[in-house]
Amino acid sequence: MTQSTDLGPEDRKIITLARSARARNGVPEGAAVRDETGRTYVAGTVALDSLNLSALQTAVAMAVASGAKSLEAAAVVSEADAASDADRAAVRDLGGAATPVLLAGPDGELKSSVTAG
Repeated sequence: MTQSTDLGPEDRKIITLARSARARNGVPEGAAVRDETGRTYVAGTVALDSLNLSALQTAVAMAVASGAKSLEAAAVVSEADAASDADRAAVRDLGGAATPVLLAGPDGELKSSVTAG
């Protein structure tokens, strides 16, 4: 497991943004993605009767809706032990298989870093 102190400032930033979204909205997960221009998109879990999206799926959708062409990195803050296959697939669809997916706990400490592939 890599500690968050080993991350660069831009990766620490998206973890912090994801953590803030989770806390601010009182949702199970918060996520943030960084596109090819350095813009960030932050989201929380969406749980409606007619629509259920993880925080990371929502952040990817926001990036796409805003015109992002690719992703540099993605982060999710969750109690989960691993990024879900569906989350990694959403990141892979926009960013490609080599896009890093960072998973941090609610305390902001990095649990894992995998690629979307």
